[in-house]
Amino acid sequence: MDVDVSKQDSFDAGGSRLRRGTNQSDMRDHNERLVLSLVREHGSLAKSDIARLTGLTLQTVSVIMRELEQTSLLVRQPPVRGKVGQPSVPMALNPDGAFFFGLKIGRRSSELVLIDFLGTVRSMLSQSYRYPTPGDTVGFAADSMQAMRAGLPAGLRERVAGLGIAIPFELWNWVDAAGAPASVMDDWRDRDIRADLQARCEFPVYIQNDATSACGAELAFGGAKGLRDFVYFYIGAFAGGGVVLNGRLFSGVTGNAGALGSMPVPSSDGKPAQLIDRASIAMLEKALSRRGIDANHLWTSPQNWGELGEDVDIWIADASEALAYAIASACAVIDFEVAIIDGWMPTEIKARLVAAIRDALTRVDVEGLTLPEVREGTVGIHARALGGASLPLSARYQVAISR
Repeated sequence: MDVDVSKQDSFDAGGSRLRRGTNQSDMRDHNERLVLSLVREHGSLAKSDIARLTGLTLQTVSVIMRELEQTSLLVRQPPVRGKVGQPSVPMALNPDGAFFFGLKIGRRSSELVLIDFLGTVRSMLSQSYRYPTPGDTVGFAADSMQAMRAGLPAGLRERVAGLGIAIPFELWNWVDAAGAPASVMDDWRDRDIRADLQARCEFPVYIQNDATSACGAELAFGGAKGLRDFVYFYIGAFAGGGVVLNGRLFSGVTGNAGALGSMPVPSSDGKPAQLIDRASIAMLEKALSRRGIDANHLWTSPQNWGELGEDVDIWIADASEALAYAIASACAVIDFEVAIIDGWMPTEIKARLVAAIRDALTRVDVEGLTLPEVREGTVGIHARALGGASLPLSARYQVAISR
């Protein structure tokens, strides 16, 4: 298909967007988002730097940056004096320029986070439950947004620019694993949670798969900046994941790309299973419950699970083997440079899991494949909520930049 670059972003040979601007007036919004994306990536930039990086004229860049400063999205930094000529004035993102809500709806808990324009968390509220219901979730989100917004200074409350929802798609299909009555989970089948919350918000509401959102948070706010291609696993109540290609989150036609929880892996007896049935924290919860141990702290205290003894050792061994097969399978399709593991777990458990995956990969037949580096995720337990908040930020104020 021919690409009309006069009406679309420019593309490179691999299909990723180039960081090129256009001087056409009808592309002002694109150019503004391009400038903001470059400033976000570099921390601060002078107009001459932006003109060089984008191919826009210096006059066009000056107009754009003046408008972004007037709308409080950019702020001036101290002048930088060179050897000759006038000092340049770098511009940086204004932390108070815009705010974003992120809602994570999980099988065992919900979180609402408010971040500023830099991605810094300004406030967070959460609730835990045995299983989620649509009515309680909408009520929690609406009440929490109202309270968080009221906590902002009066002059900033109107700068909330959107809400992003991170939720497992087809939540009603996980009745057995969620331990919820079928009638309750069926309520999710008939509810449009995005529309329900949009009716209560004057700003736009976005929705995305929860694990894909977590992957987006690692890309936007975590240690994955600069990576071109990586596969991402988020281990929560259930296992899931996301895919980044050419430095961009790849969600696919239906938004469900990177549905790694459904990936076939061998079970402990060698029979086919899904990753979700071996690497999910729900499996650890079931093991503890079978021995009469209250496992509620797995969801209410993700920073510290305490002493779990042999049960967590067995879970790590089983989950790491399944994840090793999943990583090898993913790399047979795409030559990922890195596999990132994050989740709703203490940092020391995550470190043990990653070490066990690296060891398990040595026992997988990977002839013909180049295995990726396996890393710990850096965003951690709040990755899904932060990924939700990144949805309106990305949609309204960013464009993809080739790396």
